[in-house]
This record gives sequence, C-alpha cells and structure tokens, in this order.
Amino acid sequence: MKPLRILHAYVGAYIVFLYVPVALIPLFSFNDAIQAAFPLKGVTLEWYRTLVATPAIGQALRNSLIIAAAAATITTICATTIAYLDVFPRPVLSRLVSGLARLPILIPGVIVGIALLILVNLAGLGPSRPAIVLGHVLVCLPASVTVIRARFAAIPRSLAEAAADLGASDWIVFRRAILPLAASAIGSAFTLAFLTSFDEFIVAYFLAGTEPTLPLYIWSQLRFPKSLPVVMALGTLILLVSVLLAGLAELLRRRSRV
Repeated sequence: MKPLRILHAYVGAYIVFLYVPVALIPLFSFNDAIQAAFPLKGVTLEWYRTLVATPAIGQALRNSLIIAAAAATITTICATTIAYLDVFPRPVLSRLVSGLARLPILIPGVIVGIALLILVNLAGLGPSRPAIVLGHVLVCLPASVTVIRARFAAIPRSLAEAAADLGASDWIVFRRAILPLAASAIGSAFTLAFLTSFDEFIVAYFLAGTEPTLPLYIWSQLRFPKSLPVVMALGTLILLVSVLLAGLAELLRRRSRV
C-alpha cells in the first residue's frame, strides 16, 4: 500500500503544481492593482473594460481566429483523407504518408519554425498570414490524423466491402457509408486543430509578419509591467474558451466511440 500512497501523493502534488498557477490568473485579473501579489487590493472589472477598448487586441484576436479556422479546415480535410487511405483502400504509399503526417509531433517546435521560415522565404511568401496557416497545419496534423484514424480503424472493413459489392464507387462508399460514422471524430479533430492553432506560439513567432496573432500580442505586452493586469484578463478569457473547446472535443471523441 505504501507505494500506492506515494504515487497518489505524487499525482496530487503534480496537479497542484500544474493547476494552481493557472487558477491564479483569473484571480489576479480582478485585482485592483498592477502587481500580482497577495493580499488583493480590491475587486475591479477595469482590466476587462480596458481589454475590450484596446483595438490592437481586437485585431490580434481576428488574426488568430482567421488563421485557426483556415488551419483547422485544411488540417481536417488532409487528416481525413490520409486516415481513410491508411485504413481502407491502403494504396502502396498510404502507410508512409500516414507516418510522415504524424512525424512533426516528434520535432522540436523551434526547428519546425526555423525550417518553415526558410521554406516560405524561398517560396516568396515571407512571414505572413498564409505562412502561419501552413505552419499551423503542419503542427496540427499529427493529432488530427491520430484521432480520425482511430475512428476509421474501429469501423468494420466488411461495411465498405459490402457497399462495394453492391456496386458503390469508392467515393460513394466514403461519403455515404464511412463518413457519417466518423463525423464525431472528424468534428473532434477539427476542434482540437482549431484550439492548437489558436494557442500556438513558436511557429507563429517565426512566421508572423506585421499582423501578430493573439499569443504573440500577449508575449509583446509582457515587457510592460502596467500591461500585466490586462494580459491576465485576456488570459482568463482564453483559458475559459480553451476549456470549453477542449471539453467539446472530448465529448465528440467519446461519441465517436459509441
């Protein structure tokens, strides 16, 4: 029993270490003082009002939403195609392509950012919004392929074979027999890709031009102590949305297993 108690204590300490600092962000976002310290000076909504009234934050938010939506859409289409070919028709190179699609998760983000910066410069795009979208597709693809492939693998192959025996083409088999059964997993993959792209910092740091994303804006404001309360208010809203999206993705993933 003693090793089990040690394990429980370790897990409890790890959870406290991980989540208590996160919980302090919403707490200090209501503090009526610039310094993030105890005791709290008072309760105020001034930082949230400043947040809404700052045009630069709205522009950065729009950039992040546009980039995340584009990256999630492209990622989901690519991941669905790759996962389907890897599980059902299985052409010669399908397993190789599926493996390469999941490989970026093993590569450090700094290396990916530098490599993509060189690539977009050679392609003539330069640091820009399209460059960030392409970079985020690369970052989001491994998790999306894994989620969708797991769902496709759970669908009996006999279903596709029976539809083909009845004269259905590959496209009809995919659209009418396979896709409806995998819709929840595809929705989960889209949500995870959107959330990953929205929060991603390292690749965006290398590929952003004159239009920063929201994480880059937050990073730039951390140099100014007076901006810290507004940043914590913004972080609180981002945390709330991230938790809701992550919960939605998990709900869709569990539904796909039914």
